[in-house]
Amino acid sequence: MKPDQLKPKERCASTSNRNFEGRQGRGGRTHLVSPVMAAAAAIEGKFVDIRKII
Repeated sequence: MKPDQLKPKERCASTSNRNFEGRQGRGGRTHLVSPVMAAAAAIEGKFVDIRKII
């Protein structure tokens, strides 16, 4: 696992279901997403409705 950690109140998109509270940073929020949603979020820089992209 990379040493990158979320700061408190930061959010991230993850395709890995191997998560538990605090794993990616104390106070951070990880959202489990599909590979398509992760790609869309990476391109847009935010969570988006992928139905509008596909």
